[in-house]
Amino acid sequence: MKKSLVKTIVLLSTLLLLYSYEVNSDEIKIIHTNNTYKATQSLMGSRFEIIVVHKEKSIAHKSIASAFQKINEIEKNISSWDPNSITSKINKMSGIEPVKVDKEYLNFIGRCKKISSLTNGIFDISFASVDKHWSFKTSMTKLPNVDELKKSVRLINFKNIIINQKNTTIFLKEKGMKIGFGAIGKGYAANHAKKVLVSMGIKSGIVNAGGDLIAWGLQENGKPWKIKIAHPDNPDKAITWLGISDTAIVTSGNYEHYVTINGKQYCHIINPKTGYPVSGIKSVTIISPDTELADAIATSVFILGKEKGMKLINKLNHVEGFIIDDQLTILKSKNMKINDKEIKQ
Repeated sequence: MKKSLVKTIVLLSTLLLLYSYEVNSDEIKIIHTNNTYKATQSLMGSRFEIIVVHKEKSIAHKSIASAFQKINEIEKNISSWDPNSITSKINKMSGIEPVKVDKEYLNFIGRCKKISSLTNGIFDISFASVDKHWSFKTSMTKLPNVDELKKSVRLINFKNIIINQKNTTIFLKEKGMKIGFGAIGKGYAANHAKKVLVSMGIKSGIVNAGGDLIAWGLQENGKPWKIKIAHPDNPDKAITWLGISDTAIVTSGNYEHYVTINGKQYCHIINPKTGYPVSGIKSVTIISPDTELADAIATSVFILGKEKGMKLINKLNHVEGFIIDDQLTILKSKNMKINDKEIKQ
C-alpha cells in the first residue's frame, strides 16, 4: 500500500519567498516575513514543511527545531529500511518471538489495527510483505512472479499482528510477515509534529508532510490557510483551493510514482488483497481532524474504488472528501463544501 501524495501547496498571502531573508538555526534553514516562519527538511522520503506564526523569533525557531527532531525520532522508530529501527526488529523476529516496544509505538499499532477492522483489511500495515515485488522508484521491466507474489499476499493479515498490552510487545505471528507504514507514517508524524508545536506555544501553523497536511489557527493576516489541491494530470494547476483551519487534508494520487511494463502503466498504490496496483482513480482527497486518520482513509478509498470508497467516507464522522476518477469526474462526499465552479476539469 505504498503511496505518494499529490503535491499540496500552501499559498501565503504574505508571499514569503519574495519578501524574506534566511537564517540558520540548529542547522535548519528558516525563512520569515514579519511573524511567519517557514522551514523545510527531507525526511521519511518526503519533503516536510513547517510554517508557524509567533511574535517571538526564538520561540518560533526552537519550536520548529523541536518539531523536526520529533519527526526524526519517529522515522528512526517506524522505518522499515533502517536495520536498527523497532519496525525492522519486529519484522526480523516475525514468527519467532515478540519484540518489546514503547507505549507510543504500541498504541500506534493498535490504531492501525482498528483502521484495518474498519476497512475490512483494505488498510493493512502487514502489506509490507509484497514490497519486494514492486519498485516504483526504479525501472521495473517485468511483472512480479505470480507464484511468489501469491506467497507474499498470503502473509498479509492484520489479525496476525499480536499486541500484548501487559508486556508492551508486538509479535508477527507468521514467519516472513512484515509491517510498514507507507500509508499512514507521514500522517502519524505530522500529527506529532503539530503536538510539539502547540505545546511550545504555537497557536497558528501548518505541518505539511509531503502532502499530508494539518493546519491550525489562522495566517498572520487573520485569514484561513489557503491550500491548493493539484490537478492530477497537471500538478502545476489547481483543481481547487480550500480555505482551512484546525483541519487535516491528505491527497493520494496515482501518478507521482509508477512503472510502465509492456505498454501498461502501474501505479504505486497496491491492493493488499491481490498484491497488484489499483486502477480507476487518479486522486483521493480526505479532510478530517487529523492527518493520521486522513492518510489511512485516503489510501483505503483509493483501493476500494469510487463507489465503495465514497460509502466509506460518508459513514465516517468528521470525515469528508472527494474522488477524481480516470475520466476526471469528481465525486464529493455528502457534506463536502466545494464550489463546483472552482473546479476546472
